[in-house]
Amino acid sequence: GRTTCSYFFKGGKKMLYASTHGGGKDCPPNPDFSQGYVWAVYPDYDIYTATPEGRDIKKLTNTPGYDAEATVSPDGKKIIFTSERDGDLDLYSMDTNGKNVKRLTDEIGYDGGAFYSPDSKMIVYRRSAAKSPDEIKRYKDLLAKHLIVPVVFEIWVMNADGTGKRQVTNLGGGSFAPFFTPDGKKIIFCTNYFATGARKRNFDLALINVDGTGLERVTFNESFDGFPMFSPDGKKLVFASNRNAANQGDTNVFIADWVN
Repeated sequence: GRTTCSYFFKGGKKMLYASTHGGGKDCPPNPDFSQGYVWAVYPDYDIYTATPEGRDIKKLTNTPGYDAEATVSPDGKKIIFTSERDGDLDLYSMDTNGKNVKRLTDEIGYDGGAFYSPDSKMIVYRRSAAKSPDEIKRYKDLLAKHLIVPVVFEIWVMNADGTGKRQVTNLGGGSFAPFFTPDGKKIIFCTNYFATGARKRNFDLALINVDGTGLERVTFNESFDGFPMFSPDGKKLVFASNRNAANQGDTNVFIADWVN
C-alpha cells in the first residue's frame, strides 16, 4: 500500500502515520490528471502507530473513507487528523489511543494539514473553501472520485476544542503547510503569494502573526520551498526544497538555524 503523513510522538519512541495497507497490499493507482492537477484522497487510508523500527503496529481509525494527515499535540494528549467519515474532508481530534473522536470543522471544503501550537491550546490548518454553487458541485463531484483540486488554500486557526475559528491569510492562490513558531506567536507556512510568473509556480516560506498581520517573506529561492517545521527545542527549521537538485524537480530536506 501507500504510507504517508508520519509524525513522531514526544520522545521519539513511537510514531504516527497513515497507510492504505489495510485495504490491500497493492498501491492505489495514481490519480487521473486529465481533470487537471489533483490530489488523491484514497479511501483506504487509516491512521496507525508503530515504533520507529516498524514494530507494535496499532490501528487507530477504522471508518469508511480517508483518514490521514495526523499529528500529535505537544502535551501528548491529543491527535488531530483529517477524515472523510461524515462525507466531507474535515478535522477531528481523538485521544492518542484512538478513542473520544470529536469533529472540529463542519463547513464544506477541504480542511487539513493541521498542527497544534506549542502549548497545545490552538490549532493551525489549511482550508480550501468551496463557496459558489458551481464550486461546491465540482468539489463534491471530485470528492466522490476520491480527488481534490489543490488550487486555493488559506491558513486558519482555531482553539483546540474547535471553537474560535478564524482565517489568518487572505492571499489568494496557494498558502499551505502551516506550523507555529516556537513562541506560538507566529505561523510559518508555504505560499506562492510572492511568485511573479503568470502560473504562480514558485513557492517560498513566509511568516505571519497569528492575528493575520505582519506578513514576512522568509526564503527567496527560485524553486519550491515548503513544508516547514521547527525542532522541539525551537533552534532548527527543517523544510523541503527543490534547490540544488541533482535532477530537475527533485525534492530534498534542508535544515537551518532559526534566529528570531
